[in-house]
Amino acid sequence: MSVRVRRVHEPPEPDDGLRVLVDRRWPHGMAEDAAEIDEWPKALTPSAELRQWYHAGEGDYAEFRHRYEAELAEPGSAALLDGLRESARTGPVTLLTASKNPRHSHAAVLAALLNT
Repeated sequence: MSVRVRRVHEPPEPDDGLRVLVDRRWPHGMAEDAAEIDEWPKALTPSAELRQWYHAGEGDYAEFRHRYEAELAEPGSAALLDGLRESARTGPVTLLTASKNPRHSHAAVLAALLNT
């Protein structure tokens, strides 16, 4: 499987494959047509409570990852995750985020789960 994480503000690349926005909100300053998004499964994003907890600095990335993986195990999220996993089996998938640090974001957690 080929799943990678990129910042949504970077220009699309030919080898991106399926481009999936994994943020709950549309990125500031980004026109919809410029983003070239194929899917936007908002239900795969962390809950508002988890995002607020993590961004407030109350926990570390390992704990965030653990809590987020628990949210992703819930039936609705698990079904969406399985759908993306199936897409990754047939071609490249690029998870797009506006996060300034994609390596320590929910997108990295999703990529790790999809690449296993």
